[in-house]
Amino acid sequence: MPFKFGNRRIIGQQRAKEQVERILASERVSHAYLLSGPSGVGKTAFALALAEAINGIDHLSDLGENKESKKSSWFTHPDIHVFIPKPTSAKTEELRDRLQLLAKDPYEIISFSQRPSLDDESSKNLQAFYPIDYFRDDIRPIAKLKPNEGNRIVIILTQVETMRKETANAFLKLLEEPSDRLMFILTTESYESLLPTITSRCQHIPLGTLKDKEVEQGLIEVDGLQPDEAAYLARVSGGNYAMTRFFDISKLRENRDRVVEFLRMAFSQDAIGLSTLVQDWQSSNNIEGLISITNLIEMYIRDLMVYRETGNKKFITNIDQLESIQKFVKSLDDARLEEMITHLDSFRPALRQNVNPKLIFIVLSLRFSTLMRGLDPIIPEEENWKHVPAFTES
Repeated sequence: MPFKFGNRRIIGQQRAKEQVERILASERVSHAYLLSGPSGVGKTAFALALAEAINGIDHLSDLGENKESKKSSWFTHPDIHVFIPKPTSAKTEELRDRLQLLAKDPYEIISFSQRPSLDDESSKNLQAFYPIDYFRDDIRPIAKLKPNEGNRIVIILTQVETMRKETANAFLKLLEEPSDRLMFILTTESYESLLPTITSRCQHIPLGTLKDKEVEQGLIEVDGLQPDEAAYLARVSGGNYAMTRFFDISKLRENRDRVVEFLRMAFSQDAIGLSTLVQDWQSSNNIEGLISITNLIEMYIRDLMVYRETGNKKFITNIDQLESIQKFVKSLDDARLEEMITHLDSFRPALRQNVNPKLIFIVLSLRFSTLMRGLDPIIPEEENWKHVPAFTES
């Protein structure tokens, strides 16, 4: 009997849902699946829904007549096991606490890298990975078990790109010689960085970036936000539904106001003001918070582009900033706005790679300063190895 995979909770991802429905309908289930996609699009939630469907749990999907298990969710099923990368200092109870949060909400932020502490949201990002002893002591023993009451033992490993080389090589041996009733579901944000010997042994299910409307719908229907707030958050989400749900909209709007200050100070090359502002951004945000600031900058620049081309305020997202947008467009008609967004895009990977955020925003301000004047950046593309030049007179 066909069913709609993940239709109770999975946001968007219609193509991937249909792919899973075809797989399950064919009854030719692989021993390993690899879910890839950007941060916050629902890879872990999707993996949990797939694990439940394999073992007949009617929870994240409406299985109907295909229901086989009396368990309420993956969390209470003895044959579904979830592992996440961890810092060397993490204790077993810390992992358990995070999985309990995930049991309540499949889109909960539980990774140590994004959420180092469950109590202190301002904590700095931690490095989390799969050390070899974690694999040997916790993961490999599970792979030797027989199903207790389900169709298969399902092992979910999130963010497998964080596996150390020796761990990846040890894990590969399990993939090469899987037992009949064992399934792995892996997730990654960096498909290209994985060992080809691992990707070749998995069936790939790519998850795409969520559309603004999909994020907006999820925020309204699942998280209970008002439509105007949901629409605003969706536009700054960058397709990251999981993180956007936890944004403080008042803080977000405060940051948006400071984004306007950032652009003004970048144009005037206010070194002291810029240094103070970006130092505050660095001190009060983790990586995802800093990425959200870049999204706010991009949204404001796009408003400038739209208003410059149309002169119509109804297309403006930051409508409460209409006056500043009008002044900007009038004063800086030669600003190379599209190139500003291109430069902004090139800096986001550096933030994720833990490059010093203060330096990133200072360099970005220097490039914006010249681009807003319709000039080439001080640092040409062919010499991008150069770093922060001295502030020059405008």
